[in-house]
Amino acid sequence: MLYKKLIYSMDWLLFGAIFFISVAGILTMNSFLPSHSGLGGNVLFLRQIIWLVISVSVMIGASLIDWRFLRRSSTIIVLFAVSVSSLLLLFILGAVFKGAQSWFNFGALAFQPVDFAKLVLVILLAKYFSRRHIEIANVRHILTSGLYAFMLFILVFLQPDFGSAIIIFLIWLFVVLVSGISKKHLAVVFLTGLISFGGLWFFVFKDYQKTRIVSFIHPLTDLTGAGYNAYQSTIAVGSGQIIGKGVGLGSQSKLKFLPEYETDFIFAAFSEEWGFVGVVIIFGLYGVVFWRIISIAKRGATNFETLYGLGLFSIFLFHFIIHVGMNIGLLPVTGITMPFMSYGGSHMLAEFLGLGILMGQRSYATATNKIDTKNEIIGITE
Repeated sequence: MLYKKLIYSMDWLLFGAIFFISVAGILTMNSFLPSHSGLGGNVLFLRQIIWLVISVSVMIGASLIDWRFLRRSSTIIVLFAVSVSSLLLLFILGAVFKGAQSWFNFGALAFQPVDFAKLVLVILLAKYFSRRHIEIANVRHILTSGLYAFMLFILVFLQPDFGSAIIIFLIWLFVVLVSGISKKHLAVVFLTGLISFGGLWFFVFKDYQKTRIVSFIHPLTDLTGAGYNAYQSTIAVGSGQIIGKGVGLGSQSKLKFLPEYETDFIFAAFSEEWGFVGVVIIFGLYGVVFWRIISIAKRGATNFETLYGLGLFSIFLFHFIIHVGMNIGLLPVTGITMPFMSYGGSHMLAEFLGLGILMGQRSYATATNKIDTKNEIIGITE
């Protein structure tokens, strides 16, 4: 019975696309160049294989669950409280890595709670707007939903994890827009924010603070400092040319000219080894992922499932856009991972769990649609 339910619930085209994306990321972590670390060049390669197996197992298990209990307010409250508490706990027990207190360190394992907080935010917003679609034009729904998102935003921003804070804001903005909120009210909110920032820029920020903001937005203006990583990334992308240098043979990444090539700059490392042809293929696979998620969301059993699917789509879309943008020098370097490709267990578990929930929703949405269709046919016949 479980086997039949798995076959019935899983979108195999979506699963195939993310599997090949994940394998491409794992192969990019592998190295056939000499290692200077003394640890061997394939440590992360082997670890990521284990994370992929665990994540796929989580996705399969989640696809077999009936997730309608997520519509309950009590469930949402518990999930949101856990997310806020875990982010608060980071300021006491969190490990500092590269200046950000974003991780719980358990020795051999490290856990980043913000990855799951993004998923909880999507569930919360889906619940909030699915119950208020009739009175959605009221401006208080922008403010109330924004307050929920702001609580997570400020806790992540203060770590400081600017990249994840931006993603949280974009998730909220996207769900607000697709929920049918008044665009005029939203414009007033943004205009107020811009005026406030303008006041801070001209009357509050000091010169050194303005310089930091400018170098963050335009990192390539400081190639030996803040823009070094972005510059090396653009070199790696360009050096791949048409067919790339070959799997595991990316000199820019594997010889450490490009830092953090397994995580923040996995796209640049992939482009160097696979070239333009590989980039076209990987973009095509992401296109399949986005298409299938939207397709499943549109056939959700209720507004909640539809908004959840669209919110999940926004997580992957914004991670994809920002990661690629910062790898080719168009966007600031924010430490955003590439979905399914970058090294790391926390984000992979959250991504595959999110898709597993979507698959579970797909299962009972399909069953509901079949019942509705049958009733319509019976009614017409009678």
